[in-house]
Amino acid sequence: MPTAILADDERLMRDQLRMRLGQVWPELDIIGEAKNGEEAIELVDQLKPDFAFLDIRMPGKTGMEAAAAIGNKSNVVFVTAYDVHAVEAFERGAVDYVLKPAEPERLQITVERLKHRLSAPSGAGGADVNASVTAMLSQLAEKIAAPKKTYLQWIQASIGQDLRMIPVEEILFFRSDEKYTCVQTAKYEALIRKPVRDLADELDPDLFWQIHRATLVNVNAIEGVTRDIRGRHLVLIKDRSDKLEVSRSFLHLFKQM
Repeated sequence: MPTAILADDERLMRDQLRMRLGQVWPELDIIGEAKNGEEAIELVDQLKPDFAFLDIRMPGKTGMEAAAAIGNKSNVVFVTAYDVHAVEAFERGAVDYVLKPAEPERLQITVERLKHRLSAPSGAGGADVNASVTAMLSQLAEKIAAPKKTYLQWIQASIGQDLRMIPVEEILFFRSDEKYTCVQTAKYEALIRKPVRDLADELDPDLFWQIHRATLVNVNAIEGVTRDIRGRHLVLIKDRSDKLEVSRSFLHLFKQM
């Protein structure tokens, strides 16, 4: 009969994992529970379980530190709420990595991997067990390593003969004509030469919506949307008389309004 220990500083999480493992693998005998990494290491030394289900964030020694101390004494499965540790988990030789709450469907996949590990000849099978998650790990590693895109924080614009640095959050909207782009704030209007199509790529799309090929509007400046007698949709700007036309291709932005 296969054996396992559970390590998690939260009793409810241990109880839930025990229950769900019992659903998907009734033959698995949970022979011990630990509240931290030190206890998990001691249980592995004393009970020599086939598997150790370790939470990563625990007081004292973490699950990662416990796994390092356990080494080859037991097959480690990490159960945690933080997917940022996935790559390191497999680098430490974990058989699997399950996100909390451990759903039965996901645990079933884990069980199949553990059974494969048990049936593999001594010293073999580890690479085969982890092969099925290679693609996922590669994608996750790229996601973690990829630098976050940075957006414009300031706009350098002309006001008469002067240049001014304008924080983007103070800008109500951008509106272009053939030569210039108007930068409108609550207090003044300035001009830049950069077209709206370039600004749309450089500004945070959660802050500025493109509502027309020539117009970007600050979401926080929108008071509402109305329709004129010609059926055009117009964005109303808070505390101003400006009405900005919305092209049909951008109407979907206002479905929830």
